[in-house]
Amino acid sequence: MTDPAPGPLPWQTATLTAIRPVTRRVKSYRFRVAFDRPMLAGQHVDVRLTAPDGYQAQRSYSIASAPDGDGTIELLIEGLPDGEVSGFFDAVAEVGDTIELRGPIGGSFVWRPEDGGPLFLAGGGSGVVPLLSMLRHRAATAPGVPALLLYSVRDASEIIAAEELAVRARDEAQFQLMLNLTRAGGRRVDAAVIAEALDRLGPPRHAYLCGGNPFVGAVAELLLDAGVDPARVRTERFGG
Repeated sequence: MTDPAPGPLPWQTATLTAIRPVTRRVKSYRFRVAFDRPMLAGQHVDVRLTAPDGYQAQRSYSIASAPDGDGTIELLIEGLPDGEVSGFFDAVAEVGDTIELRGPIGGSFVWRPEDGGPLFLAGGGSGVVPLLSMLRHRAATAPGVPALLLYSVRDASEIIAAEELAVRARDEAQFQLMLNLTRAGGRRVDAAVIAEALDRLGPPRHAYLCGGNPFVGAVAELLLDAGVDPARVRTERFGG
């Protein structure tokens, strides 16, 4: 990914201002930041932790909050058993702590109100996080843009921002939510699911896919098979 603004991205000190649980394994962390460039929906930050002996661990996290200019960002971090950075946040971090981060980073996997729609968004697991930023920004700045979120998770207990998404689907006339649960008799996203989504949304002007490599690769292929122009599909992948 490329930085949309010229000049190097400096590391800065960010203060943790709030922590709240989101699912059994995911928590919301709100940081006060002082970015030297505007943030765009879909971008991420690098987080760096330094131990007393000088050892450093670094991880990239998508920004969940909309670019509303209030001087804070929200990260949604899953506590992984072997995660050096996520483990710190899950078990050690407290409100008032300071960390090093740099950002916002990313120039291709972003959405601006002037980009319009319809928007096809597909998230697998925690891959929904940058899509939340886009949906929140859209609701605040361009609610008339049609958007559909196809969100695939193992079971209902792992849905990030479940209540928020349900309320948006109920109250926002131009937003549709399709949940795909893969455990306990569910199925993977397949051609029939994609066909239903495209039938409900219509031809997308932009498609943003985020999640693990297998999920993103499969959905991208299904969209292309369904006739979506490859130039309209943008992907963000993580994992092996």
